[in-house]
Amino acid sequence: MARGTLLRRSGLASGCSAYIHKPGWQKDQLCDKRSVADVAAVADPNTGLAVYDTFGFRGWLVVGGTSLSSPIIASVYAMAGNASGVRYGVDPYRADSGLFDVLGGSNGSCGGTYLCTGLPGYDGPTGLGTPNGLSGF
Repeated sequence: MARGTLLRRSGLASGCSAYIHKPGWQKDQLCDKRSVADVAAVADPNTGLAVYDTFGFRGWLVVGGTSLSSPIIASVYAMAGNASGVRYGVDPYRADSGLFDVLGGSNGSCGGTYLCTGLPGYDGPTGLGTPNGLSGF
């Protein structure tokens, strides 16, 4: 797999940014630029969260992916109470014990590298993991 490749499968993506420089606190080896995922939340729309839509759809539906995970992670940052001091995603890297490491699964075929396979520690599909309370944020 070439560096800088964005991997996609079933709407999921992970890989290396084509534009953003790698911050000093990101230590993975296969990306010359910033690795895309920092943390993860519910991504599969088939096992996502049931919500009641009162605007367009008007009824119950199951949502997942970025439409669900972005507001979940934003709410975790808000509940942590330090949103004004957040600096470009560095906090989870400083306190990764506040995250559940996701092991297993993949979102592409890149020979089992961390960029598309859930492995111990940092990996492309789930970053450092999923929230385990607020201490990682």
